[in-house]
Amino acid sequence: MKNKSLTFQIWIVISGILLVISLMLMIIFPTTLRNFFTKEIYTTIENEQHILTEYHLQGNIQMDPLTGNGEKLSPDRSVQHIILPESAPFFYNEKKLPLRFLQETQTLASAQKDITEEYSREINNERLFFVIKKVTVDGQPAFLLSYAWDSYRNDLVLTLFKQLVLVMIIVFLFSWIPSIWLAKYLSRPIVSLEKDVKRISNEDWHEPVVLDRSDEIGKLGETIEVMRKRLVQKDEAQRTLLQNISHDLKTPVMVIRGYAKSVNDGIYPKGDLTSTMDVIEEEAERLEKKIKDLLYITKLDYLSSRNSGKSAEVELNMTVREVIDRIKWSRQELDYEIKLDQAAIHGDEELWIKLLENLFENQLRYADSIIGVHLKKAGNDFLLKIWNDGPPIEEDILPHLFEPFHKGSSGEFGLGLNIVKRIAELHHGTVWAMNEDRMSTFYVKVPKR
Repeated sequence: MKNKSLTFQIWIVISGILLVISLMLMIIFPTTLRNFFTKEIYTTIENEQHILTEYHLQGNIQMDPLTGNGEKLSPDRSVQHIILPESAPFFYNEKKLPLRFLQETQTLASAQKDITEEYSREINNERLFFVIKKVTVDGQPAFLLSYAWDSYRNDLVLTLFKQLVLVMIIVFLFSWIPSIWLAKYLSRPIVSLEKDVKRISNEDWHEPVVLDRSDEIGKLGETIEVMRKRLVQKDEAQRTLLQNISHDLKTPVMVIRGYAKSVNDGIYPKGDLTSTMDVIEEEAERLEKKIKDLLYITKLDYLSSRNSGKSAEVELNMTVREVIDRIKWSRQELDYEIKLDQAAIHGDEELWIKLLENLFENQLRYADSIIGVHLKKAGNDFLLKIWNDGPPIEEDILPHLFEPFHKGSSGEFGLGLNIVKRIAELHHGTVWAMNEDRMSTFYVKVPKR
């Protein structure tokens, strides 16, 4: 059935449920009714028996002077009564009840311990319900036999059962139309979502996914709409990335080609061969660094999508110290203000080294005389603060500082800080920048291990 349409599956399920319920009712209902009416018959017999014994027994039932037997009709004509002597022989000529049954009933009555007992017997293929009650007639102990046949019960059960079957057939037939409507109502938005997803899979994702519903199907539509918007954003980011890459790579390639052609023609734009070749080498290094940064961003995207970065204990304070010791020689005139608390985190040490190198490279580029580094606990996190006394960050650049290809007036490629942000997010951390006390300040907050 899984290969059938969703509408057909829903309709089959609803129809099957209705059919099972109908069959269960058809099986359970007759038994339940029969038990109910059996109790009602016994209740009726006992009520009539009570009325008879309280108000009509004395003086209203004529006892046979020879046998001591007597019979009286109840006000309820479905219930009959017979007086049974306790020990006298039983001679009874009424054809309604066999003499053998009455003799058996007299034996039951003699062995009866309670005042009143309920019984039933099959007589001539018909069920008889009777109640035997111990009574006293004219000062003599006797038994009152009250009985009713089950023809009324069977007729009533059969009539109600036929009506139930008719009602269930009508309900089952008329439920087909609502079930088909419900199946189409539930499957219609899913079919619409299928078309939207198929359209999105073909990169036609500029038309929004709209479902005017607030149920689970509506939430699914909202999720698909969020996915569509992210795909649009990612597509736009990729286009922007390609445009920026082509633009930024074009300049060093053009310089290298121009200088190489000039040298080939015997012309040295920088005055001599050595100076000219130095320019070519510098541009090649810039080109190499840019390509490495782009490859690193691709690597971070891969790790982020699969959450497969290395996870080990990293002594962040030791890592910060090592990176500072390695890079401070590039500008030996700078002073460092360093305060590092012990900070143990879980993460990839190689990625943290790359993050710190990119941050300090930015500090070295702009600092005038000092670079400050503080690492301390902040609640359940560690907070790394790095600043320099160089010019403040331009206010229009601050909101976009960590986006790719956004750079300050003296920036190189606009990829270093984006790498910083991606590495921090990969470790469930955050990074931000601000001008604090007229100094450019960077913060990195990462959870404790």
